[in-house]
Amino acid sequence: MSRSIYINQKIKSFKKNIIISGDKSLSIRFALMASQAIGSSKIYNLLNSEDVLSTLNCLKKLGIKLKNNKKYCEIYGKGLNGFSFKNNTILNCQNSGTLARLICGLLSKSIKSVILKGDKSLSKRDFSRVIKPLNLFGIKIKSNNHKLPLKITGTNYLRPIKWNEMLKSAQVKTSILLASLNTPGITKINALKSRDHTERLFKFLKIPISIKKKNKFDLIKTRGQYQYKSFIAEIPGDISSASFFIILALLSKDSE
Repeated sequence: MSRSIYINQKIKSFKKNIIISGDKSLSIRFALMASQAIGSSKIYNLLNSEDVLSTLNCLKKLGIKLKNNKKYCEIYGKGLNGFSFKNNTILNCQNSGTLARLICGLLSKSIKSVILKGDKSLSKRDFSRVIKPLNLFGIKIKSNNHKLPLKITGTNYLRPIKWNEMLKSAQVKTSILLASLNTPGITKINALKSRDHTERLFKFLKIPISIKKKNKFDLIKTRGQYQYKSFIAEIPGDISSASFFIILALLSKDSE
């Protein structure tokens, strides 16, 4: 049986400028990095989503002051390992796997324990690929069969690691890089190519990092204990959200 579609109206040509909400992964990364800077950082176009709000709520529970308004989010960083919180503080990451995996690395030198929780969906996910390299740093992580809740206890005796990441994961790579911030010496990661948001962010903040591209792998080296300053940044728009408008322009003659 043949079917046909009848188009009653066509979209007239248009020329429009639009502002797309900030990228979620970058919003979470910038907020976490701002918490470790010295001074007040301003982040424009921070995505207003549940995952990002969960990130800001977790930072507040870790003793970080911030102001979030329509124009920008201002985060008052206390420097590396500048968190201040009670022992066994509970952090609820809700549904954000990015937040849960990244903040594990950021707690590398926090001697007081943190209990990481999430919603039913996040609690079913495997965290073993983050737990294993962080254990090598000297971080203690107790888990429910590699699943949430996690009890994380950092150490004053962090040691740099060499890690081969054989599966593509920007989250695992980033968790290791964040743990390296408080770690003396050179941390090395040999990783299958994946999103390089964090590497670019390290370069933006002038954190010592080098990247050698080798076929399918990137050899990443970073030197820890470099205290970076506060910053002002604007989060780029999310290409996924922009895609609908890109396609609309492509389908409409003489449109931009």
